[in-house]
Amino acid sequence: MSVQGTTAELAERADVTTVNTSVNTAPEPSLVLEGLGKSFGSGPPVLQDVNVSIAQGEFVALLGASGCGKSTLLSIIAGLTPPTEGALEVPADGAAFMFQDASLFPWLSARRNVELALKLRGMGKVERQLAAAELLELVHLGAAGDKRPHELSGGMRQRVALARALAQERSVLLMDEPFAALDAITRDLLHDEVERVWQRTQRTIVFVTHNVREAVRLGQRVLLLSSKPGTVVAEWSVSDELRKDPTQVAELSAEITARLRQEISKHA
Repeated sequence: MSVQGTTAELAERADVTTVNTSVNTAPEPSLVLEGLGKSFGSGPPVLQDVNVSIAQGEFVALLGASGCGKSTLLSIIAGLTPPTEGALEVPADGAAFMFQDASLFPWLSARRNVELALKLRGMGKVERQLAAAELLELVHLGAAGDKRPHELSGGMRQRVALARALAQERSVLLMDEPFAALDAITRDLLHDEVERVWQRTQRTIVFVTHNVREAVRLGQRVLLLSSKPGTVVAEWSVSDELRKDPTQVAELSAEITARLRQEISKHA
């Protein structure tokens, strides 16, 4: 079969095909913040002119000094706190929240803690028992479903909290320093767990941390908030290859740490 058309025509067709493919495969935005600001009472703004667009399925780490408004920003995205100014777009199903403290009900087993989130979604008893078991398997706690929180280590409790957050079936997961209270080895292990769960579930994740290495290890993008008021002053893209190379992680962490120190010194 002969190919019809001149060389110029074929080139034009190729260009059109390339453009169309690019348009069709562009990720849809999951979160859009435009000119977002927040003040409490008559005090100075905590957040000001925050502009961020996060794609569906993207993992974004948020860094900044204490008091720069990181947690406030998550609360606004979650719908727990209204912004003072600006606008935001979030998915129709909202966002699930995972805190620094696992906040599990101590009188319920790990499985029942996860089931509670499923019950609030209106899921029937048998269905939620099966779903809770699957979620605990997802976070490698399938054998610990009958244990109560006091019988679990800190890392295990946080994995139960992660399973409970996933049980809410929201497309966005907000994580507010979930591993800050854990030792370094447990934290490293949970980094692997979170990355695996993220890749498996394709959730959009916004992860707040004070730990620069943690931000580089997990985030596809790292955003830095200034202080007083908090606004995005820098961002770094982190490739999959870089995140898996300890040397490159260390180098980028040092670069980001230097910039973070600059921001902190402005308000010292």
